[in-house]
Amino acid sequence: MKEILELKDRAITSRDLDFNDAIKLFEFGMSYPFLLMGLASEIREYFKGKKINLCGIVNAKSGRCGEDCKFCAQSVYHKTGVQTYPLLTADEIIEKAKEAKDSGAHMFGIVTSGTKISSEKEWNIIYEAVEGINKLGIKACASLGLLDEERAYELKRRGLYRYHHNLETSESFFPNICTTHEYREDIVTVLNAKKAGLSTCCGGIIGLGERIEHRIELAMTLRDLDVDSVPINILNPIKGTPLENLPPLTPIEILVTISIFRFLLPDKDIKLCGGKEKNLRQLLPLGIVAGCNSLMTGNYLTTTGRDTLLDLEMIKDLGMEAVFQEE
Repeated sequence: MKEILELKDRAITSRDLDFNDAIKLFEFGMSYPFLLMGLASEIREYFKGKKINLCGIVNAKSGRCGEDCKFCAQSVYHKTGVQTYPLLTADEIIEKAKEAKDSGAHMFGIVTSGTKISSEKEWNIIYEAVEGINKLGIKACASLGLLDEERAYELKRRGLYRYHHNLETSESFFPNICTTHEYREDIVTVLNAKKAGLSTCCGGIIGLGERIEHRIELAMTLRDLDVDSVPINILNPIKGTPLENLPPLTPIEILVTISIFRFLLPDKDIKLCGGKEKNLRQLLPLGIVAGCNSLMTGNYLTTTGRDTLLDLEMIKDLGMEAVFQEE
């Protein structure tokens, strides 16, 4: 226990935990999960206090994606019966943002399927939507696939606050999940967003069949990239995808993984996202105790979430405060 307490202190002071330290945390956490969660909670409160951020998203363009990601309902490689539609209008996106704001979100993300946005018509819709979302008084975010430097600067000029682009998993495990583009392309997208001065949101999905070593590798890559926000999704297997019959992680392993991310990324926003309700079930509030200081609220891309009022109630019951605007 003394060694684990020392790791907690180092996470706060020097922030230099390495791979072997993270393995020790996992081994300790699987035996004493609630002790590890308590220490992760101390780290979270040291850097983030008792405030929990809320954000919402809209699936602004659904399906017909040319990538072969094994978890994704929107890939053309999988027969999932997912609803498909072209990019929404700017007015439709802005209306969804207004609904999210009314529910308590202080950020709103425009998410599109596909490798990247390629038509000028779609880019103009996105620019208009970003400007409209800002006028609502909430921060506009976007997840539009691979991004070059020129578009990153233009998004920044139009008022985009944050660019989101998940790495999904570690570089060493990535070929097991996606073969239609290189991991380096995802890294370059994040670097282009940072270069343009955009806040960056970058994380992944756990429960894809990876080992804890792969999750630690992902966390350390995110630390090297110095991203601002780290979304943690938990696989919700979709019928028709290659991972539809994959056994789920236990709630305890999920919570221990979240705690390790907090130890390795002590001063970052760690956001609990897709799959949280299905996989954590009655232990969902412990996701915050384990180190998360942010929640994606409402529905996700192709699956439903839960009522934002329940998230607000949970935050209040934990003795914490929902943040509606950046301070």
